[in-house]
Amino acid sequence: MTVVCPLADSYVDASVRDAGSAAEVAALRKVEKYSALERTHFFQPIAVEYIGPMNIAAYWFLAELVRKISDVSGDDRESSYLFQRMSVLIQRYNAILLHESVTDENRPDHWPLEY
Repeated sequence: MTVVCPLADSYVDASVRDAGSAAEVAALRKVEKYSALERTHFFQPIAVEYIGPMNIAAYWFLAELVRKISDVSGDDRESSYLFQRMSVLIQRYNAILLHESVTDENRPDHWPLEY
């Protein structure tokens, strides 16, 4: 999974057009980067903007995957579990970005995030 910042210079042009555009651009870049894998593997890029949307193909792929898992397990909450877990991962990514953006001279001694 790729988490992208729609405010980064490389994505800002796409981001001003539509919500989720940065995720779509990042997914296309992943497809290009790993195009050799398509001969031997199924490759589905998952790109999520740190402030919200994911690329559409990934959403539909994950929805279908969760539907199949729910059919086997009998638990209709499988989609909630998956998307909640992804939300936690994005929150962790955002916390790490915040942590890295604070310079050493401005960082308080009791800074809670250590990884």
